[in-house]
Amino acid sequence: MKERLKLGLPKGSLQEITFSLLNRAGWRFTLSQRSYKPYCDDPEMEALMIRAQEISLYVEQGILDAGITGWDWVLENGSDVIGVCELVYAKHFMRPVRWVLAVPEDSDIRCVQDLQGCRISTEVVNITRQYLKEKNIEAVVEFSWGATEIKAGLLVDAIVEITETGNSLKANNLRIVDTVMESTTRLIANRDAFEDPSKNQKIQNFARLLQGAIDATDRVGLKMNITNENLPKLIAILPAMKTPTISHLYNGSGAAVEVIVKEETVRDIIPELIKVGATDIIEYPLNKVIP
Repeated sequence: MKERLKLGLPKGSLQEITFSLLNRAGWRFTLSQRSYKPYCDDPEMEALMIRAQEISLYVEQGILDAGITGWDWVLENGSDVIGVCELVYAKHFMRPVRWVLAVPEDSDIRCVQDLQGCRISTEVVNITRQYLKEKNIEAVVEFSWGATEIKAGLLVDAIVEITETGNSLKANNLRIVDTVMESTTRLIANRDAFEDPSKNQKIQNFARLLQGAIDATDRVGLKMNITNENLPKLIAILPAMKTPTISHLYNGSGAAVEVIVKEETVRDIIPELIKVGATDIIEYPLNKVIP
């Protein structure tokens, strides 16, 4: 039996969507209440639930072979790891997150230069200090253990906080001054593990199928029938990842056409398909899209 791949999975805000994507990619992870070691149906893989902030540290040390975490935490920790692939997903949306510099709405701070001599609270102290260094700004940066948004204007002059939409900042009457950095979720690997042929193959396969699951989240498949006469009209209006798949019907009277499209476009596409004569239209979900 091959040596098991030791994987770190993020506990907390990314946990639910990570488990969902892993399930679509082909790995079933189940976690009992209060447990930090989920069961995996792959006998060649074992996982531990760890805070995303710490995963890169354990991957660098070789305690974990690979892990899923934000690239921001890799940079914050200064971890020497392999960035295997980018996995563009977050808690709510399939897009990068931002670390932003924010201040109270009524603050006199309008630009980064106004931070000279100020106090800033954040979880990403190193990233913030590097940002200020690049801007030639001297300010006091202190670590925040949580509830960072409430500190702006009361305990500190400004904060650097993570956001997907900015809604939480607005709800706390905070104004974004600048974006410190954008970050995406990544699959990372320990350097020695990545050089091991067996583990490398497992990590690469894991990355490929997980990326395929992410690529499938906003796409669906469409199938339909069309007469030979109307086929050119259909092809002219039909979007596809590459080109539509066309199969001739048994009786020779037409064709079956199949495409993969963005889910958000289906509501506009189907009425147009009907107009050009498409029938028997079927929409179906996808688990993975592998280019």
